[in-house]
Amino acid sequence: MTKLGLRDSVLTLTLIPTVLIGLILGGYFTINRYFELDEILYQQGTTISEPLSIAIEQPLLVNNKQQLNRLISHAHNKHSPAIKTIAIFDANAQLVLTSNYHRDFDDLMLSQHINSDKSTKVIQNNDFITFYTPVINHSTPQAHWNDATFQASIGTVVVQLNKDQAIIGQQRALLVSGIVIIFALLLAVILAIRLSRMFMTPLNKLVLATDKLTEGKRETGLNTPMMGEFELLRQGLNTISDTMVMQKDEMQKHIDQATSDLRESLEMYEMQNIQLNIAKTDAQDANRVKSDFLAKMSHELRTPLNGVIGFTRQLHKTPLNKHQKDYLDTIELSANSLMTIISDILDFSKLEAGAMELESIQFQLRDNINEVLTLLAPSADEKQLELSIYINSQVPDNITGDPTRFKQVLINLISNAIKFTEKGAIKIDVGHRLLDEERTSILVSVTDTGVGIPMDKQDALFTPFGQADSSITRKFGGTGLGLIITKHIVEAMGGRITLNSAPGHGTCFTFNGVFNLPSHGYNSDLPSKSLANKRILYLEPHEHTHQAVVSLLNEWHTQVTGCFNEESFLEEVKKDFNYDICIIGHVASVDEMQRLKSYIKAARESTDYLYLMLNTVSHSMREAYIGSGADACLSKPLNHRKLCEVLAAPYRLDHPVHNIEESDEKLLPLKVLVVDDNDANLKLICTLLEEQIEMIDTAHNGSQAYSLSKSHKYDIIFMDIQMPIMDGITACKLIRESSLNEDTPIIAVTAHALAGEKEQLIKDGFKGYLTKPIDEDMLKQIISDHSPKSPLKRDKSRQEQANYEPPFNSSSLDWSLAMQRAGGKHELALEMLNMLLLSVPETLRLLDEAIQSQDCEHVLSIIHKFHGACCYTGVPKLKKLAEALETALKGDCDLSYIEPELFELQDELENLMKDAGMAEQ
Repeated sequence: MTKLGLRDSVLTLTLIPTVLIGLILGGYFTINRYFELDEILYQQGTTISEPLSIAIEQPLLVNNKQQLNRLISHAHNKHSPAIKTIAIFDANAQLVLTSNYHRDFDDLMLSQHINSDKSTKVIQNNDFITFYTPVINHSTPQAHWNDATFQASIGTVVVQLNKDQAIIGQQRALLVSGIVIIFALLLAVILAIRLSRMFMTPLNKLVLATDKLTEGKRETGLNTPMMGEFELLRQGLNTISDTMVMQKDEMQKHIDQATSDLRESLEMYEMQNIQLNIAKTDAQDANRVKSDFLAKMSHELRTPLNGVIGFTRQLHKTPLNKHQKDYLDTIELSANSLMTIISDILDFSKLEAGAMELESIQFQLRDNINEVLTLLAPSADEKQLELSIYINSQVPDNITGDPTRFKQVLINLISNAIKFTEKGAIKIDVGHRLLDEERTSILVSVTDTGVGIPMDKQDALFTPFGQADSSITRKFGGTGLGLIITKHIVEAMGGRITLNSAPGHGTCFTFNGVFNLPSHGYNSDLPSKSLANKRILYLEPHEHTHQAVVSLLNEWHTQVTGCFNEESFLEEVKKDFNYDICIIGHVASVDEMQRLKSYIKAARESTDYLYLMLNTVSHSMREAYIGSGADACLSKPLNHRKLCEVLAAPYRLDHPVHNIEESDEKLLPLKVLVVDDNDANLKLICTLLEEQIEMIDTAHNGSQAYSLSKSHKYDIIFMDIQMPIMDGITACKLIRESSLNEDTPIIAVTAHALAGEKEQLIKDGFKGYLTKPIDEDMLKQIISDHSPKSPLKRDKSRQEQANYEPPFNSSSLDWSLAMQRAGGKHELALEMLNMLLLSVPETLRLLDEAIQSQDCEHVLSIIHKFHGACCYTGVPKLKKLAEALETALKGDCDLSYIEPELFELQDELENLMKDAGMAEQ
């Protein structure tokens, strides 16, 4: 829609051309008249001056002033009032005669144009036009032409004309043109208004009629005929009005019918809404029941598993042979795996609620993977599958993340690969990509030679309950939840999982996860130094396993000769060369037994020690091979720790033996109450406590515990949560309210794994939290935290009595605390202190720069890093300052508020460096 209406458009289109044409024509004629008047004035002056110059030639020659006066007076009078003055000058520019003296006449006397040229010259100013015409002497006696003679000037005639009449004429022309333009404009306005009225009157009627139709009125009011096309519009609007009336009546009938139908539908929807609300309430109740059921089932399943795992660990402390230890290891791994499966029952519910959380703890990657492979190796061995693992030597072993979830992903992918592979191999490759100084991305691929997955079924694998084959005749079972849980775990670790598969060509799952790199790693306890420069002959036909083992042996700086087949192996054996170690990797089967024994026999004389690596967990079969001449038999897949320990064992016989002295520690003089309704759990925790404390009382429910607490004073109370008669929470509250143990620390012992329970238990009055299955180290830590006579505090007192002196004296250094942080190891304490001292100059420099730039976030980062370094050595004052600064910066990042503490920290660091420097001197 344009901004101008029809009326304005008509006026604009009518007036603009008229104004333009009037301005152009008026301007043209005015300018033309302006120049025409100037030209007339020029012609008039020339017509007067040039004839006059001819007429006064003779009188000027004879100096006849009377005749000259008569001539100029006559010319002045004839052309008055146009002429202002006429003057005659001689050849020397001296005034001879003038017709009129006036106040500006002196300008003519001083004019440089007199006798300056031989033709008429015109000079113009604001008021006058002056014509300078030379008087030429034509009366010469010489007959021939001589320019100097015939053109000689004997004087000058000056005629000065007024411009008044010309200016008045020009103004008159301009006034007439303006009047004509204004008249034309007024005429155009009148015509435009009349023309617009001719259009606007019928148009307004049509618009009014349209508004009436819009409002739903039946009468348009267009009864009078109109002219031209407006009549067609009038008839059209009347037709539309009649049509709308008919349609409105018909539509009203439809509306009435639709309203009746809608009323019936609304009644039906109301009934459905009531049913949906009832169903929603039932679903919420069912979901609540499901959550309660999962919590209770988790507790009921964890309780017996707690006994299995706990007593397995206790059995480890008794004298056992190697096979029994392996069996116990497998039992413990299986129980832990079952515990993980129980936890996985809750995972899908957590995923649906968006409550999946990952832990952040330090662990060793290779040991974590070995646990998974040890657990899954029997399944692969049953199907005679080659299960091999290759970890790039550059992959960091110490990382920080969630080891349980990482193992869960590996177990799911590898167990699926084993399940869907009938023959061939399953290869696991582990690499990494360093993201920055603090993070790395661990990349894992699991490749099998199984049935493969069609392209149209691959997307369904990552949906809940999705399977490649969901028919009732499917060969492979499963719930279909494994991969969706795996996908969410991988995404929670900051990575992604991909799939590459084709029917008949196997499947490759690849995933990655982002892990933090810890500032301090575990010390490597592998005896790999004993294997340096050892000559090893290695036979392994499977390429992937071969590369993995050779890579490890090269890391341990051995001299490896690798053979992929029987021919090359036998050739190496026949050479007159003695190897320190021979490793033979082969398939463990009855059919291959004789061939493997022939390898053993052939290599036995050429090597000092011979070891087998077989894909079997059967002890009887491994004993049979050992009886054929092998020194030891290892199970595939490769466990780097077992391999290193077995290979290095013969070369460690001359090493100092770390004798384990019998513990001279006495039991702590503590009295503890243990409350649990399950006899197995009660027996287990009592067994663990009997190794540490003197007096233990037991109760089977909260009521018994409350009764005992009113008559006995305890140092610590371990309380189960779910118990008959009275639960643990109620018992805790009653003991806190009225008993002899109002200040006694009560530790919750529960198998629940729901989020937020720990915080709730602390609010209910518990001082600590111990999760089933009970870990012996965690139990010791609980006793240490809540008892003044704990083993850790006794260790501290022993360390304080050690003979090690501090490296230097400083008010900032607590050497006994440093020894405690280092576990009583003097060299480690010195190393940790040295690392802290080396970092102080850089810390001071960065801190000073950050303070000067007022970069609060940078200051927080520096303080946080320094605080972490203080945790590993004995500088309590520095640690307290760093902790206070970090807390303040996290709360309100204002450097001016903590400026005194910052200066104090800098002073303490400088004093520490001075003390260390003086000690060195």
